[in-house]
Amino acid sequence: MEKRDYYEVLGLQKGATDAEIKKAYRKLAKQYHPDLNPDDPTAAEKFKEINEANQVLSDPEKRAKYDQFGFSGVDPSYGGGNAWAGGFDGVDLGDIFADIFGGGFGGGFSSRSANPNRARRGEDIVVSLDISFMEACRGVSHDITVNRAEECPDCKGTGAAEGTSPKTCPECKGKGVVTFQQRSMFGMMQSQRPCTKCGGSGKIIETPCAKCKGKGTVNMKKTVSVKVPAGIDDGLILNVRGQGNAGTNGGGRGDMKVRISVRRDPVFTREENNIRIDFPITYAQAALGAEIEVPTIDGPVTYSVPAGTQPGTVFRLRGKGVQKLQRSEGDRGDQFVHINVEVPKNLSKKQKDALEAFEATLDEKNYEKRKSFFDKIKEKFK
Repeated sequence: MEKRDYYEVLGLQKGATDAEIKKAYRKLAKQYHPDLNPDDPTAAEKFKEINEANQVLSDPEKRAKYDQFGFSGVDPSYGGGNAWAGGFDGVDLGDIFADIFGGGFGGGFSSRSANPNRARRGEDIVVSLDISFMEACRGVSHDITVNRAEECPDCKGTGAAEGTSPKTCPECKGKGVVTFQQRSMFGMMQSQRPCTKCGGSGKIIETPCAKCKGKGTVNMKKTVSVKVPAGIDDGLILNVRGQGNAGTNGGGRGDMKVRISVRRDPVFTREENNIRIDFPITYAQAALGAEIEVPTIDGPVTYSVPAGTQPGTVFRLRGKGVQKLQRSEGDRGDQFVHINVEVPKNLSKKQKDALEAFEATLDEKNYEKRKSFFDKIKEKFK
C-alpha cells in the first residue's frame, strides 16, 4: 500500500506547530488505540500509522528531512531498488499472493509464511501506569508486574518433553505445507495448503512437554522497571523495547507499551508545557503590595506583588513550567500565577466602621477604573 502523507495522517497542514502536532497525535492515539477498539480490526494498523507519523513530525531533524525529501528523507529504503526482493514497505509480496491464490501461484512466488520454522518475534503487550502530577513533571521509575509469555524452562522452548525432541513431519518434510495441482480454465495450477498432519508447524512432537503442553512458552509474572521521563503527559504511550512476550524459533521479544495516566493536582493545572495556578491575596496585600510565597513544582519561590494589583492580574514565572519531552534538560515551559483578590467576609462592627472611615478618605483618583466607567456612562447618555 502507498504510504499516506504524515501530515494527512494526523489531519494537519504542512507548517503545523509542535503544539498542534502533539495535540493531534494525542487525540488520534486515544481514538484508535487497539485496547479501546477491540471490535475494530483496522484500529491496530491506524494506530501504527499514527505513531509512525508522530515519530517523524515531532522530531525537528526528521521533520526537516521529510519536508524536503518526503519519505526518502526519513527512510532510505523507501522506493529503493531492492524493495521488491524482500517486500514493499514491510509487506512480503509472497504473502499477498499466498492469501489470494492459497499458495505459490504457478510456482512463481514463494512466501515466508511457507517456512513454519522461521524466527517469529513475540507479541507486544499493553499495560497502564497511573502516576501523580508531580511524578509526570519530574520523571519517575516504576516497577510494573506483568504476566507475559516466557520460554518454557523445562523444554527450552522446543515443546518436547525432556530427553526427546520434535521430529520432522514425514508428510510435508518440515515445510508445513503440502503442494498439489489442480486443473483450471488457465490449465494446470499448483497450489499449497497447510499440512494437516502437523498443523502447519513442520514438526511432530510425539511426547509434549508437561509444563507448556507443547507450546514452548509458559505465562509467568515478571517485574519490569520502567523509567518515565520528566514531562510525560496524560494519555501518552511509552514503548519499552524487548519487554513483551517471548518470540518463537529464536525470534526476539515483543515490546511493552505503557499507557500513561496522570492524576489531577489540586493546585497546579497543566496546559502543554506551561502550568497555571490561582493564588488568593487579601485586599490589603493587593492595595499595599506584598511579598508572597508562590508554590511551584520545584518548591516555593518569593514574588513581590506590586501595590495596586488588580483582580485577575497574571504574573509569569519563566522556566518554572514542565520539562519539554525530547528536548535538552532545562528546556521548560513557564508558570502563570492568576491573582484573585479575596474580599473579606463576616466583618465585625469595629471592622466595618474602620473600613467606612477608610473609604471616606478616598476619591476618584484612587479608583481609575470606576471613574473611567462612569465617565463613559455620562458621555453615552448626555
